[in-house]
Amino acid sequence: MNPEEKIIIYQVFTRLFGNQVLTCKANGSIDENGCGKMDNFTEQALTEIKKLGATHIWYTGVIAHATQTDYTAYGLSKDHPAVVKGKAGSPYAIKDYYDIDPDLAVNVDKRMEEFEALVKRTHEAGMKMIIDFVPNHVARQYKSLAKPEGVKDLGEDDDTTVSFSPDNNFYYIPGEELKGDIDLYDPQAGRYTEKPAKATGNNKFDAWPNRTDWYETVKLNYGVDYYNNSGCHFSPAPDTWIKMRDILLFWAAKGIDGFRCDMAEMVPCEFWGWAIPQIKEKHPDIIFIAEVYNPQEYRNYIFNGHFDYLYDKVGLYDTLRAVICNSASATAITGCWQSINDIQEHMLNFLENHDEQRIASDYFAGNPTKAFPGMIVSACMNTNPVMIYFGQEIGESGMDSEGFSGRDGRTTIFDYWSIDSIRRWTNHGRYNTHLLNTKEKNIRNFYKTLMNLCNEEKCISHGKFFDLMYANLNGWQMNEHKQYAFIRKYEDEVLLIAVNFGDINMRVAINIPEHAFEYLSMPKMGNIKVKDLLTGKEEKINFTSAKPVGTDLPANSGKILKIKLK
Repeated sequence: MNPEEKIIIYQVFTRLFGNQVLTCKANGSIDENGCGKMDNFTEQALTEIKKLGATHIWYTGVIAHATQTDYTAYGLSKDHPAVVKGKAGSPYAIKDYYDIDPDLAVNVDKRMEEFEALVKRTHEAGMKMIIDFVPNHVARQYKSLAKPEGVKDLGEDDDTTVSFSPDNNFYYIPGEELKGDIDLYDPQAGRYTEKPAKATGNNKFDAWPNRTDWYETVKLNYGVDYYNNSGCHFSPAPDTWIKMRDILLFWAAKGIDGFRCDMAEMVPCEFWGWAIPQIKEKHPDIIFIAEVYNPQEYRNYIFNGHFDYLYDKVGLYDTLRAVICNSASATAITGCWQSINDIQEHMLNFLENHDEQRIASDYFAGNPTKAFPGMIVSACMNTNPVMIYFGQEIGESGMDSEGFSGRDGRTTIFDYWSIDSIRRWTNHGRYNTHLLNTKEKNIRNFYKTLMNLCNEEKCISHGKFFDLMYANLNGWQMNEHKQYAFIRKYEDEVLLIAVNFGDINMRVAINIPEHAFEYLSMPKMGNIKVKDLLTGKEEKINFTSAKPVGTDLPANSGKILKIKLK
């Protein structure tokens, strides 16, 4: 797998993007707080996102999910608020796999047409489009009203008198009513009842979920008998497999370019190994990204499950976060790539997404610029994809108290809200930097420069990688706990990349060992002039193994020094 370009994903929480309403009332309704629409992704908006260097946009939360907003006037069923998290609801509690979320449409009756127009605009802007596929669980009151003719609904033919059957779509607790440590009563809607109770989405196989469980969801049955230890029933293909494959085919036929598969490791790898090749047979260029957190399962989900890319969360993300927050040494970065060197091209790097705390939040770094060295490493270390989360490029801190999502350093996925920094960048549909402050503009310029370098420089998108840290340990010339250096090479060009996680500017001397020159077939060039691609400034370095490269590394940043071998 060697795409023509390095994949740069811009993840955006669709509901929040473009919302200009200033109210921002905690637990506010859609009428009070407003809601972003698919139409907010105008040609101008998409052009500006593309200019950041993005090759793909992941539109998060576009499939219809449970909500406390009443859309019965449009023929849609109403969700009981006791089993909906937040006024807007979680985009991962899908209520109809075949429908677009009505919140996102200007004209609710035309929501699918508006989605199809968004696909077209995204492609016309020169980018590819990714949406979520949520395979492990659905909203408690799942019911598809938009399913194609002849398609049976999830659970429609289930035998609810048994806890498990390979033919069932859900798991049941026969004879028991849903209870648990959650308030199932609402003053307007009355009490939510579910009998027999269904198993909850986070593998809670009893009728007693609590507030920390994914109580708003029910677990889908892919043929694994969790109750009776009777193992896996994968032949013939379970009914859930067939239904979920058909849902993937439905969305792939809309012209999208990829699926980000939520909690993919909670679904048997055998399903993916069966389904993904069938989707790719009809749509060969479509990509599948898996949210997988168990490194022991990485190779299984790549080679047997046929995923193109996996989250590098417990490796590179966790390590870079620890280095940025002064709780780990930069030397730990080497161990990250070594542990997955054989599958590096399949890993998706990031420092922010909708699940994680914002870099600028009080719970992470408290300062968006402290992420710069980590972002340089994340983006430039290898040829694999890298992702940023909307607002990251202007230092959004995620420190609002939106409602169901409290003040936790994350941007809410449950509430109707508008984000001050995004509002100002949106600037009433102008999508420019006029209302951003100087710091925000500088942050955006950094991301814009870095993300674009990923495909402007073949060394980054296609080159070889060489870690220099083993030759720079325990020396006075470099603090290996705060600095990290590596080389990328492609044909007759070399990038010497060095970052400084420290809070003070440092003069460093980087040893480039003899083995690097041999392995990368680089000539020793003595005193040469090089350019820092991040700033455009030139400097002179000594490019040989006999003498270290001396350079000044700015605090919380780095350099990408370009060396031409001919």
